[in-house]
Amino acid sequence: MDQQTKQAIKEAAAKKKRETYTPVVPDVQLGFIHNNVDCIGCRACEIACKDKNGLPPGPRFRRVAYVEGGTYPEVFAYKVNMSCNHCAEPACLPTCPTGAIYKRQADGIVDIDSTLCIGCRRCEAACPFGAPQFIPERNVVAKCNMCVDEIDAGRKPYCVMACMMRVLDIGPIDKLADGTHETKARGPADQVVRRVKTMADPELTKPSIVFVAHSKGVAE
Repeated sequence: MDQQTKQAIKEAAAKKKRETYTPVVPDVQLGFIHNNVDCIGCRACEIACKDKNGLPPGPRFRRVAYVEGGTYPEVFAYKVNMSCNHCAEPACLPTCPTGAIYKRQADGIVDIDSTLCIGCRRCEAACPFGAPQFIPERNVVAKCNMCVDEIDAGRKPYCVMACMMRVLDIGPIDKLADGTHETKARGPADQVVRRVKTMADPELTKPSIVFVAHSKGVAE
């Protein structure tokens, strides 16, 4: 294949992408806030999520990671809690060949229509945060949709409601970031960051999540 043909194919693919994927700018972008410092790692959010979504053993839409380090007596430990980040520029969405993945105009939630999913797992490969999860028993990919049925009913997601320490919450991501949204996940003196260590670069997809980070967990 000569260079001219390769270029023609690349241009055709780019044109097709423009035709089939128009980025959604939502009316309000909902997102998560997690307090890495005060989280006790009880995993109640994980269990509530699995129960709500009827997940079999294996797939987890919400994941709590334990991070420990240091040398005695200077030791530290904290938890990082993540699910789908309902990104402003989701990498999963344009990779879907059937249009099963979509972003809601009203609140920016990224969801999957399971009736259109063919289980190709392209979204799973594209996501830098590991949010899409393949469900072998159903031959589909699924993920956190922020409990859209609860959101539409004026309530919060199951994971947030299950958090006994109130370190996980949702709200407009811009207001969570600047501290103007009332939440128990952030204290009056707490600062938030967009990225913690081991997390992919937020500039890749602009994830809708902020953290009250442990001093040892702030990404440089």
